[in-house]
Amino acid sequence: MSINQEWRALYEKIWRPEFFPEWASGLAESALRQDGDSWLADGAEGPVRIRFTPHNDLGVMDHYVDLGGGEEVHVPLRVVQNSEGAEVMLTLFRQPGMDDERFAADIKWVNRDLKSLKRLVEA
Repeated sequence: MSINQEWRALYEKIWRPEFFPEWASGLAESALRQDGDSWLADGAEGPVRIRFTPHNDLGVMDHYVDLGGGEEVHVPLRVVQNSEGAEVMLTLFRQPGMDDERFAADIKWVNRDLKSLKRLVEA
């Protein structure tokens, strides 16, 4: 998603875990609550535990989501420079056993969330 902001300034605005529920409805449907090195939230399919990469100079905002079964889903998320603006890139991996319909729905959900982020930070 192209965002009309300098990439470092954008990263500084959005890297904190507490900011994710403002735009990432696919990640959490509630405020995040810190629990040690991870965060707890109410997700679309029940409670989730999330670990985030620490703040860094590279624009990396990866997170690891545990939906309750102990297996973490890695979600790579990057903010990179694009001329005077930024690109926010989320890689969505198709999970084992996920059918075409569910994967397509997840893609739509991610796109909707990235559009929400764009509206939020460009407002």
